Amino acid sequence: MRHWIPGIVVEIDESKLSKRKNHRGHHDEGVWVVGGVELTEERRLFLVPVESRNSETLAQVIEEHVADGSIIRTDCWKGYAYLERREDIVHETVNHSKHFKDPLTGVHTNTIEGTWAAVKMKIARRHRTESGIGEHLFVFIWRRLNENNLWNAFLECVKECKYK
Repeated sequence: MRHWIPGIVVEIDESKLSKRKNHRGHHDEGVWVVGGVELTEERRLFLVPVESRNSETLAQVIEEHVADGSIIRTDCWKGYAYLERREDIVHETVNHSKHFKDPLTGVHTNTIEGTWAAVKMKIARRHRTESGIGEHLFVFIWRRLNENNLWNAFLECVKECKYK
């Protein structure tokens, strides 16, 4: 479902959530997650677990979650190269091997990078598995969207429940 408004800047990035601590111990597959956050006051976001972060997967996630006419900001990961060929969006990049914020254009992905830090802080390592990550990402998004009024948001959800 596309829920962004055309013309809104959306930062997109991918991150691997795994259980390995400080690059020590045995190799853990972990879960790749593609995420996007809009640069608005609401900071709406999407977080989608994926099998891989190749261009086909990224294209599918972006097509599903970002409206035509959006301004997409990414790093220079080769999986995003296809965005340059699309005419229905504007694609802006920042080269992280040179800087975190492009000094000429001001383009950065700091908002989504900060979101990854929050996700990794809130989701315990033991839940960073393919089988359990979906519900934890959902809870993170729901709490983020309702952070100023969690109790009333919860009551509204309960009101919407249908019992048989």
